[in-house]
Amino acid sequence: MSEFKGKLHETVVKFPETDIWIDSCGEEELDYAMERGCAGATSNPMIVGAVIKKELPRWEGRIKKLVAEMQDGTEEDIAWALIHEMGKERSKKLLPVFDKYKGKKGRLSIQTNAKYYKNSGKMLGQAMLLNELGTNMQVKMPASEAGIRAMEEATCRGISINATISFTVAQAVAVAEAVERGLKRRAQEGLPTDTMSPVCTIMIGRTDDWMRKYVNDSDILVNPECLEWAGIAVIKEAYRIYRERGYKTRLLSAAYRNHYHWSQLVGGDLSMTIPFNWHKKINACNIDVRNRMDEPVKEEHLTELKKLEEFTKSFDEKGMLPSEFEKYGGFKTTLTSFIAGYEELLKLVRGYMIE
Repeated sequence: MSEFKGKLHETVVKFPETDIWIDSCGEEELDYAMERGCAGATSNPMIVGAVIKKELPRWEGRIKKLVAEMQDGTEEDIAWALIHEMGKERSKKLLPVFDKYKGKKGRLSIQTNAKYYKNSGKMLGQAMLLNELGTNMQVKMPASEAGIRAMEEATCRGISINATISFTVAQAVAVAEAVERGLKRRAQEGLPTDTMSPVCTIMIGRTDDWMRKYVNDSDILVNPECLEWAGIAVIKEAYRIYRERGYKTRLLSAAYRNHYHWSQLVGGDLSMTIPFNWHKKINACNIDVRNRMDEPVKEEHLTELKKLEEFTKSFDEKGMLPSEFEKYGGFKTTLTSFIAGYEELLKLVRGYMIE
């Protein structure tokens, strides 16, 4: 009988610097992952809506009570009350990990309103509120130009950030530099930074998705296997730069589409936030757990990918200016889906308000 509870448990035991997170704040999902060495969790309004639907017997009464109590509240007011409540409750499950690692692990990422992606002030104001929900919160903001400004200021105020809606090396570097500026300002004010834990997400599966869409829309013929490696190539290039420059921010991979998104990152000093269904797939697979982080993407795949203008934007550190981040195809499609998911949560709440 194996000493490991699946491949992800084996990953964290053999490579303690490689953190596995659960891309959910659902109770079943969190309990399953934490039994296997999970070091963090992510949420956003879309995830919260999915959790409420799955756990409706647990949350339906609470929604009705909030509707009754908040007589003048809008569906947005009630939705955010639910997001806050779930964040407070589920972050407590991670507190033992947070305490053990003195803030470097054991955080719940909770996201600002995606609609604020152009407004630094609104993002910062909400980030400060979300950060007060628990000692182990980590606030997600989009890696738009305005979001990156907000991240610097939030970092200066002691908030551990998680950059989201991020797909490219240029975004990852801009985020890390903003965090460095925020940490420096905070240190100059004599304030502590030692327990802070900033991360920058690269949604590698969505990078792959965008390359496929770009190729299909442009009628470009490439070796299809190379499109499975676009996100891996991007995160490995960002990782190389982060290591060379000693950034305090750690990378976080997200949006899983194939096993490379786990197996090719094993051994890296980074985190992986993995959906529940992929936790189960990976745990049941027979792929060996070994260090592949330092293995470069095959040159044949890179050669094919570098024929694509959109891959160059993604892979080259100077491929885009911050003012161009929100114009990137993956940014637009992901932001649209995040806002649509938020609207679904509002629709759910609205159903209880007008019944």
